[in-house]
Amino acid sequence: MKREWKEIPRDGKRAQWAGIYVTLNSKGTIVMNRAAHERMGEPAAYLILYDSANNTIGLQPTGRQSRNAYPAARSGRHGGRKIAAYRLLVECGLHIDDTLDFPDAEIDLDGVLVLNLRTARVSNRALNHPTRKNGHREHRDL
Repeated sequence: MKREWKEIPRDGKRAQWAGIYVTLNSKGTIVMNRAAHERMGEPAAYLILYDSANNTIGLQPTGRQSRNAYPAARSGRHGGRKIAAYRLLVECGLHIDDTLDFPDAEIDLDGVLVLNLRTARVSNRALNHPTRKNGHREHRDL
């Protein structure tokens, strides 16, 4: 039997990190992976937007000199970025218990990174954290 092989090209990036990955924790810290930051044009800062009707957060690239700019600080060793956005939680009355990730995060036609809180889920890393037992938080005595 003759085989008709098709060679699958490789782009050099690990598949798990090639997509957009963004999280939001209970302290208001938004963390994005390098791929998300690069696709946004690697800005020095972001404007934080909120659409209450659609329960959606938006991150718009901007320069540090912009009036309401939130700096994108380095996060980790692999080029990720974090944004200290506690004011978002306070101003919009958002209560976040666990770290959320946004499986359908996307960049819209206006260049805004859209994070839908309706489809956000508790991150696997938070679910598997040692301080959890049977899916519930447990306080440890020190």
